[in-house]
Amino acid sequence: MTDMSEPSSQATGELLKIRGLSKAFPLTKGFLEQLHFEGGRLVRRRESVKAINGVDLDVIRGEALCVVGESGCGKSTVARVVMGLLEPTAGSIQYDGKRIDNLPPERLLPYRRKMQMIFQNPYASLNPRLTVKQTLEEPMRFHNPVIGNGELKDKVRDVMDSVGVDPSWRDRFPHEFSGGQRQRISIARALMVDPEFIVADEPIAALDVSIQAQVVNLMEELQEELGLTYLFISHDLSMIRHISDRVAVMYLGKMMELAESNQLYTKPLHPYTQALLS
Repeated sequence: MTDMSEPSSQATGELLKIRGLSKAFPLTKGFLEQLHFEGGRLVRRRESVKAINGVDLDVIRGEALCVVGESGCGKSTVARVVMGLLEPTAGSIQYDGKRIDNLPPERLLPYRRKMQMIFQNPYASLNPRLTVKQTLEEPMRFHNPVIGNGELKDKVRDVMDSVGVDPSWRDRFPHEFSGGQRQRISIARALMVDPEFIVADEPIAALDVSIQAQVVNLMEELQEELGLTYLFISHDLSMIRHISDRVAVMYLGKMMELAESNQLYTKPLHPYTQALLS
């Protein structure tokens, strides 16, 4: 990995610190698949592939850090491991100075409220059986079960307003909305519990080009208004240039280069980054 100097803002606080993070997926899942004859003996061999391999990464409070790379480089796996959707094979994850990758589910709950995720496909990430109102109420009722109906109704209205979705649409179902509107609802769902850190995994990849800029602009506005910290996953180098403070480049499960956004786009140091930009 090309070593770039860390931003001075790091001194004010790393929100997320990843060290030596690896994730391997088994190729032979069943016991019988692991048995082989070698030299006349029956041996058991477990085969796996490393999606990410020894990733080190810091996310500074208040910044938008974008992880880029080609499909299959491991960037989405990093996002899912950070959010606890996948267990790491090795390494550690610290959030606000506390290690969280080894916490039991009940002790992880407070962090799940602070850390939210926006998924790539708004057509798949929203439950088609739930109205917008039910979709937005669900995380709030889970994390704050004692909240009153009036307070919850006000919260839903305010959050819908903040993402540019008409509050009068709260009784509609996802199939009644366009892709851009669905992604706004997905963003609203993430904001319902007042998070401070959002992982956005290719949030504009499934949208029309004409809608992508609107969603990116919305995320920029919300970051400034709410003081959010983003870990943005994407393969679209042209789009993330407008939202990122720093960019990390991944290739085959490893970090190749990490730099300030302007510096990476004007003077990329690693040959893979140069090839990716070209």
